[in-house]
Amino acid sequence: MRCHLGNHCKFLRLSLASASRCCVAAALKWGHNLDLAMPPASSSNKQRTVPRPQTVGFLLVPGFALLAYASAVEPLRAANRLSGQDLYRWKNISPGEPVTMASCGIGITANGLVGEELDLDLLFVIAGGNPFEFRDAAAFAWLRKLANQGVRMGGISGGPVILARADLLKGRRCTVHWEHVPAFRETFPTLHLTENLYEIDGDRLTCAGSTAALDMMHALLAAQHGSVLGGAVSDWFLQTQIRECTVRQRLTLKDRYDVKDRKLLTILQYIEDAGEKPVGRAELANLVGISVRQLERLFRNHLGTSVTTHTKEVRLAKARLLLRQTSLSVIEVGNACGFSSASHFSHCYASRFGHPPRAERRSAKNRAY
Repeated sequence: MRCHLGNHCKFLRLSLASASRCCVAAALKWGHNLDLAMPPASSSNKQRTVPRPQTVGFLLVPGFALLAYASAVEPLRAANRLSGQDLYRWKNISPGEPVTMASCGIGITANGLVGEELDLDLLFVIAGGNPFEFRDAAAFAWLRKLANQGVRMGGISGGPVILARADLLKGRRCTVHWEHVPAFRETFPTLHLTENLYEIDGDRLTCAGSTAALDMMHALLAAQHGSVLGGAVSDWFLQTQIRECTVRQRLTLKDRYDVKDRKLLTILQYIEDAGEKPVGRAELANLVGISVRQLERLFRNHLGTSVTTHTKEVRLAKARLLLRQTSLSVIEVGNACGFSSASHFSHCYASRFGHPPRAERRSAKNRAY
């Protein structure tokens, strides 16, 4: 189908079968409506059914990431504009204050408060910082009430932690930002946590946050209003590659460490997955069929460090997250990260971060969630 846009063109109608990116771009350039969500009228000129606008709520927990919020709300605005219809409405909801501050210091004015009757179809909880510190019993009760009323519930970035606290993720696949994964597993060991970009399991939607929300919203728009509208929204936001939900959140070890050696990559992955199990040099060398001397040479040549130092760094990084985000005792954290004794753990931690584990715990309690 060729696209003709004259100076007097007021409306551009495209059928679902023949919509193209060039037409989308041209329509946006000249400010025309783009009727993508609905098929063209039939020859009998029957009245089309306009879908009821869905109301989406965003419960913004103080310290939320602005990028995660924008990546979720902006696709709704774009869907309305590109379809030429009022498909979505949204409300910014606060746990209590009239303005909720994002982690970057920008405030979002609330037009709804926790506990109010807001007539929502879908609610996303967006949290950043340390969502494990959010302990608002009234908010948890309100979330459970909405879920019992049939409102679809979603969590973005640290938001799934709050849904889990409200007991709303049992029996559902869920995900969370990778920084919260260790603490999430320790705090909610029975939940089905993945490390995917997003999960849509029935009436529960969870997302790792940041730009992953764009991918989740593409899936949501495509499911509700067709893949053409979903694609047009992604195209408008320059999202040339739409990621599947099963894509991993983090860079591969190859990219994170700038390493191509397959044996070293196998060893690095083994160390990452070891958890509370102590890992020795001989075990790592045997894993890929090399000597301990060759193992040390691999680490020095590619990473500029020793095997022992790297392994300790990985374990201490996990320990720091657990100290900041869980109520596990210092001894429990040390055990969960593979340290043989509390004294050894404290010594290693203080040498690496300049203060003992208990000081990390105290400073974490002073941070805003």
